[in-house]
This record gives sequence, C-alpha cells and structure tokens, in this order.
Amino acid sequence: MSRETPRSAGASAPAESIAPERMTGAQAVVRTLELLGVTDVFGLPGGAILPAYDAIHGAEKLNHILVRHEQGAGHAAEAYAVASGGVGVCIATSGPGATNLVTAIADAHMDSVPMLAITGQVFSTLMGTDAFQEADIVGITMPISKHSFLVSRAEDIPQAIASAYHLASTGRPGPVLVDITKDAQQNEFEFTWPVKLDLPGYRPITKAHGKQILAACEMLNQAKKPVIYAGGGIIRAEASPELLELAELSGAPVVTTLMARGAFPDSHEQMLGMPGMHGTVPAVLALQEADLLFTIGARFDDRVTGKADLFAQNAKVVHIDIDPAEISKIRTADVPIVGDAKEVLADVNRALRDRQDAEKADLGPWWEYLDGLRAEFPRGYAPTTDGLLAPQHIIERISALSPDDAIYAAGVGQHQMWSAQFLELNHPNTFLNSGGAGTMGYSVPAAMGAQVAQPDRVVWAIDGDGCFQMTNQEIATCVLENIPIKIAVINNSSLGMVRQWQTLFYDGRYSNTDLNTGHDTVRVPDFVKLADAYGALGIRVEREDEIDAAIEQALACNDRPVVIDFVVSADAMVWPMVPQGVSNSFINYARDASPAYEGE
Repeated sequence: MSRETPRSAGASAPAESIAPERMTGAQAVVRTLELLGVTDVFGLPGGAILPAYDAIHGAEKLNHILVRHEQGAGHAAEAYAVASGGVGVCIATSGPGATNLVTAIADAHMDSVPMLAITGQVFSTLMGTDAFQEADIVGITMPISKHSFLVSRAEDIPQAIASAYHLASTGRPGPVLVDITKDAQQNEFEFTWPVKLDLPGYRPITKAHGKQILAACEMLNQAKKPVIYAGGGIIRAEASPELLELAELSGAPVVTTLMARGAFPDSHEQMLGMPGMHGTVPAVLALQEADLLFTIGARFDDRVTGKADLFAQNAKVVHIDIDPAEISKIRTADVPIVGDAKEVLADVNRALRDRQDAEKADLGPWWEYLDGLRAEFPRGYAPTTDGLLAPQHIIERISALSPDDAIYAAGVGQHQMWSAQFLELNHPNTFLNSGGAGTMGYSVPAAMGAQVAQPDRVVWAIDGDGCFQMTNQEIATCVLENIPIKIAVINNSSLGMVRQWQTLFYDGRYSNTDLNTGHDTVRVPDFVKLADAYGALGIRVEREDEIDAAIEQALACNDRPVVIDFVVSADAMVWPMVPQGVSNSFINYARDASPAYEGE
C-alpha cells in the first residue's frame, strides 16, 4: 500500500547518486521506478514483458497488483494518480496486452491524468515482421498520449522511464508510454544514477506575466456579473486553496465543471454547482448571462458550453491554463494567461489584496438574481411512479452516511451525472470519473486504484449495471489483495443514459438498451450471487427502508469488497438537461418542463 506522493514528485530525476552496477534492462526497469519513488504498480504479465516481471518478482520496494484485465490496470493507475497526487504506473505485455491499455491511456489523455504506461515489445530484430503479439503501440498511442518512447537498447531504459515520469507529472499532466523490446530487457549494461533528462524544447510555462495578472484583476474588479469558471486544472494543480481565496476576495460566484467537482466546497455560500448539459439552473444561467468568465483550468468543453457560438455571448473572458493550446481554442480570451493554476492564482490573489482600495463593481444585484434562482430551483428530483427506488435518493444517502473525506469513483452514464449532482463534495480529489472520454467500465478499477493510494479512507465505486459488467472482474483483484472498496450498483436494468435519449429524442424506441439485470424473475447476472462467487459481500436493496442499513453495513465491512445491488427505476431521468447542439439558454424553457426541481 502506498502513501501520498507530493505534487512535485517527478519534476526531475532524484539527485541521489548510486555506484555503477551491472544489471539487465529488466532489472533497470524496476530499479528506475524505485529510484523515482514509485511504490505501487498495476499490471498483467505476458511473453514480451516477462523479463521485467522476473525482476519484479525479487523487488522489495515495489508492490505489484495483479489485475484481471489490462484496462483495469490503466484505470487503477489513473485513479491512483489522482488520489495520491503522484504518478500512476501500469504495465502490460505486447500486442493485445498493450492495446487493452489504449482505452485507459486515451482516458488519461482527455482528463490530464499523470500516468506512466510500460509495455513489452517483441525482439527488436522481429519488429515490422508481424511477429507473434506484435503491435505498433507507439504509433497507436501517439495521438492519445503526451509522448511515447520506443526503447530497443538496455542502456536507454533508465533515461526513457525517468523522462516519461517527468513528462507525465509536469506541465499539463498526461499519460506517457514507454515500449521496451524484449532484447532490451534481457541485455546487460552498466546502470548509473541519476540520469540526464534529454527533452529538448520541453519547457512548461508556470509563471504568468505581471501585466496579464494586473489586467485580469482589473477586469474582475470592474465586472458587474462575474463568474469564476473552474475546471479540472484546479484539481491537477492542487490549487483549491487559491481558488477559495480568489472567490472570497472577489465575492464572485463559482461553478465547477464535472472534472472540478470538489475543487470548491459544495457547502460554500458562493458555490452555484456544476454547469453544462446536466448542470444546475443557477450555474448554467450564471455562465450564460455573465459579463465576465474568469476561467481557470477549463477548456470550454461542448458539454459545458452547448452551442459554442451562443455561449455567454455578452461575457469577456480571462482564461488561465497551463496548456497554451487550450487558450482561445474555442472561445477567444480577452486576457490570456499561460501558467500553472496554483502559481497564477497566488499572483492574482496577491494583486487583489494589494489593490483592495481599487474601485469595485457592486455585485449586490447579481447575487440577488442568483439567489433568486437558487431559491426557485433548489436541487431535487421527482419521486418514481413504479414503486422502485429513486437513484438520486440512494446517492444522497451514500454521501450523508459516508465520511466527509470519502472518495467516490463514478462510472459513466446517468449514475455519473446523479453522483455529480447529489454527492456533497467539499474536498479535491474525492470525485473521480471519466470526463472527456466517457469510458464505461472506469469505476471499479478506479476505486481499486484509489483505495491502494489511500488505504485508510472510504472509497466507493458508484456504477451502473451496464458499466459494472465491463470491468467487475477486478473484484477478484480486490478480494485477493485485501482492497475493501464499496460498490454501489445503480441497477436500472438498462443502458440508462442511452435509454434516456431514446425516450426524449427517439419516441421511446428502446433499441438494445434493456440489460435484464434488475427484474424479479430474470437477473442476468445476479449481482449478489456474482459478488458471493468472487468472495465479496453481496447485498440487494429493493425497498427504501433498506437503503441506510445496507450502506452502513458496507461501511462497517473492511475485510473484503462489498457490492450493493440497488434496484432502481428505469424511468428515472437526469434533469435538468440541455439538448446537444443548442444554446444553454434553452434551460430557460426546459427547466419549467422538467421535474428536476420539484424538491423532495
């Protein structure tokens, strides 16, 4: 089990020097990881990576978690990175082993997760011959990774892994792949440390220009209807304290995207909630009607903006991001600031404190309007009409009964949106999900990775019955490795989000969305029996008066994983909803027609 890694880990190869030692490339893989401070890795062996696994067998400082599928290794490494604040590491063999990592690599790329993927490759003499289990994984991952290395010489292994670790964890974080041929793993060389990182042209900008800081402050002070639009970059930069200070210095309302949930406390009076397609009415309309978007670590994703040309048309934009490619990509920034969110916000806050006597716009009328929206449209949901459980209520109770610092890994679909809406999140790195890629199957292995990173905290996987069936084999890993995650299956017996779209936009033609997992007579599979078969604790909940007892039983069980099969209504919908491709102002009309804000 690991312990929390500081954010600065991986900024450069550690300075500790060791005497030259002759070893194989495989041994160098292990030694390099250990010297970089890696303590936990997730993987699955195979022929092309077998030398490295032979070296892992004798490793004393490296804890290897054997997964049941390489995709699980990738998602576990992603969540480990987020929950620990360090870099997640996953290992796979060549060919299908490597390609099974592709989904997780793409997921990490979309969500800027620092991950190191190490894959085995066929002998260098066989590359390009369509050898057994050969795949050009470097070529495959090039567009979905921050960088990809191919290593065919043993002596290049330490530098490649150290460089990959540095790339993954600095600048805009992301996944980096190191593909190592089998002969490079087998051959011997003189290992020395530290290694020199050779990354010409890689110079992430972290500090912003003072003039841009002052321009941003001036614009914020003058705005009558400002909104602080916080994205996942706040989480990655560990800038939540600076975000809180900015909000309180400026008095502006805050919205946090799906990837930034927890970056700003839900309990804070200036929090308006999550914006976007399934955002709160106050958050969506605040952005839409703002005269300034003070944007930090967000990329103006289509799920937030709706039709981009009609998004916040009267607003000026301050855009802070570590990646210059994101600034003005979708919305032109009036004040573009390239830099690390934590450092930039510290400078902004310092400038605001120094200019406290500056004339500021009166935000009273703006808050009067926003408070009116909050009063008129509080968080709520409509009761079910078929006698089955309301999924929103289940998630509310999980949140209420779990510790304040519990970690939640959500799958993708309706349950993901309900989790984003109804979990009370007051700490960063407590809500893990697949945002950009929207990867079904993320939740269970992600919860596993988070639990390894934070063994003393409660970790929930909130999954749907569709997502759960994609990666639930990792329950076996959790049982054997003593990883006591709690899994809440929001079981509506269907591919819920697809079914919702079929209800709304396809006249109720439910083509291939019924999964038959929640019916009384047919349960394929029966999730309680499945949990029992894996050696986990299985619980089924079908009545409202059983909900709290089941959650409390799961929280009290720390010697094995727990699976709770919550049988919920298939007719439950995620509201509000702005249809794809229209203006977010549509919520003005859609909100009145939806039951989302009828209250409890």
